[in-house]
Order: sequence, then C-alpha cells, then structure tokens
Amino acid sequence: MADWFEFIAVLTLFMASHMFPMRPPMRPWLITKLGLRGYFISYSVLSLLVLGWLIVAVSRAPFVEIIPQWQILRWAPIMVMPLACLIAVAGMMAQNPLSFGGLGATKFDPDVPGMLAVSRHPLLAAMALWAGAHMLANGDLAHVILFGLFAGFAVMGMVLIDRRKKRQLGQGEWHRLAQGTARLNLRHLPLTPVPLGIAVVVFLVLIALHQPVIGYVPLPW
Repeated sequence: MADWFEFIAVLTLFMASHMFPMRPPMRPWLITKLGLRGYFISYSVLSLLVLGWLIVAVSRAPFVEIIPQWQILRWAPIMVMPLACLIAVAGMMAQNPLSFGGLGATKFDPDVPGMLAVSRHPLLAAMALWAGAHMLANGDLAHVILFGLFAGFAVMGMVLIDRRKKRQLGQGEWHRLAQGTARLNLRHLPLTPVPLGIAVVVFLVLIALHQPVIGYVPLPW
C-alpha cells in the first residue's frame, strides 16, 4: 500500500484543487481577495503544477495490468487525439452561451450552431476523448483510475453544466439555444481550413512535448 501512497495523495489533492476553488463560497472569496484575473492565473498555475506532479506519481505507481497491452490499443491516442484537438480548437473559436464562453467574435446563432452542433461542451468532449484513448493505451490500474476519472469528470461536467444553464437561462431559452446542438455528434464536424490547421499544429506540438515532459514517445511504431 505504501507504493500507492504518492499516487493516491496527489490524486486526492488534484481532485480537491478542482472542486473547492470553483465552488461557492470559496470562489467568490478568492475572487474578492485576488481579483478575477489573479484568481484565474492562480487557479491555472496550481492546476498545472498538481497535474505535472500527478503525471509523475502515475509513472511511479506499481504496475497492475487491467487492460491487455495489445499493440493495436497503442494506436488509440494517435487516432483519437487529432479529433480531440479539432473539437477543442474549433470550440474555443466559437462563442458559446451554453458552456465555457469561447473566444469567437461572432454572436452565437442557434439556427446556425456551427461547432456547437458537434458539441456544446467542446472542451469537455475533447477531454473525454483524450482520457478514453489514453486509458486504452495505458491499461495498468493507476492509469485506468486516472483516465477513468478524467473521462467521468468530463461526462458528468456536461450533465451538470446543462442543468446549471437551464436554471440560469430558463427552460424555454435554453431549449431555444440548444435545439441544434449536442453533447457529442461527429456528423457535423467542421472541416474548414483554419481550425483544421491549428488543430494539426496543436497535435504535433503535443507529440513533440510528450518525450521531454512525460518521458515517453507516444508513437506506436
């Protein structure tokens, strides 16, 4: 059990760092003390530091095979991550009144939902795809726990945000805005040059950073 202590401790810290600072009364108190900008910067830095420690802790945990280490499963991240990058990039380029705001300049039109037709929660959808693919490729117990929690967090987050937005906007307004959207529907995937190009660059950067940051070359050949 001692071999698992670091992983369990850091995983608990990671979950706590993402639960308590985001919920009332902690969030308003922190924003009052740090300012909105300071709050988001501090929260982002803390999240990245704990995530880095968690990645190291996972690599140190004892190996207990849960999913067979088949070669074909090592292809899952290579096949899925370009899709996850495209959903995340295109999602951030669109205004989004139904989830995290997005950075788009054009006001959201429910009659032409664009990327939101693929997912009204693009960052969470991308996280779920990332976690599921990496869980298949890293089938030991520690990674299954880690990526399973990430996937579960993403899926549950979609449900909770939908409920919260329905309360905030009202049932009628939420249904009007969400009528052409989905939690995940790949039939309407945008294939326009700009998000495609940015997604390819993001994917290649992630591949390049894998070895120096995580210590593992993700290419299965």
